[in-house]
Amino acid sequence: MARLPRLNIPNIPQHVIQRGNNRQICFFTEQDYAVYLDKLRLYADKFSVSVHAFTLMTNHVHILMTPSTEKGVSQLMQSLGRCYVMYINKTHKRSGTLWEGRYKSTLVDSEHYFLTVSRYIELNPVRANMVQHPAEYPWTSYHHNALEKHIQLITPHPCYDALGKGPEERKTAYKYLFAQQIPDLTIEEIRVATNKAWVLGEDRFKQQVEAATGRRVSPLPQGGDRKSATFHEKHR
Repeated sequence: MARLPRLNIPNIPQHVIQRGNNRQICFFTEQDYAVYLDKLRLYADKFSVSVHAFTLMTNHVHILMTPSTEKGVSQLMQSLGRCYVMYINKTHKRSGTLWEGRYKSTLVDSEHYFLTVSRYIELNPVRANMVQHPAEYPWTSYHHNALEKHIQLITPHPCYDALGKGPEERKTAYKYLFAQQIPDLTIEEIRVATNKAWVLGEDRFKQQVEAATGRRVSPLPQGGDRKSATFHEKHR
């Protein structure tokens, strides 16, 4: 089956995952994490992309970001990927590829899913049994969004700003969200949408994206789309 083209629409958040080749390690030292974040900030500024949340795992990364142009996320990820591979190969005296082909991404329905995806990203180390709480993991935006650390890379999204009247109120409200467990069904929905390049959102949002892009944004029901003229023509 041919790969679906990525959906890129300005001013709509994207959840991006990039994995190490064959799920191998892509961060070897603490300096590597710091360099990756520094380059992420550099290219986010260059290509006018706002980064809202991230977690750097040992063999993959999660980023929630909003581009201001159609090509912003693609330009950022391509430039960041090349630059970071050059740094890793030179620093650790290695050669060859580091990343597993194309990065994965999905458009995110801000109204219904933005804060859930942000929590999903920052809870990754907890789900991987690396820590008991996201505050214990150093390479995540949780320290900025919920705690006192300022991370220059992060740009608050309007959904985050709406949590409170000021920074402290927003951090407290955001932190409170983590007392609520993300349902397993929602976790699976986020994973499938991102890995399959579907859209993560309510039906109305999906319809808007489909109308804007002219491409299907969710899988057909099993057995085919029984409402389509093509289906009825084939099954007369």
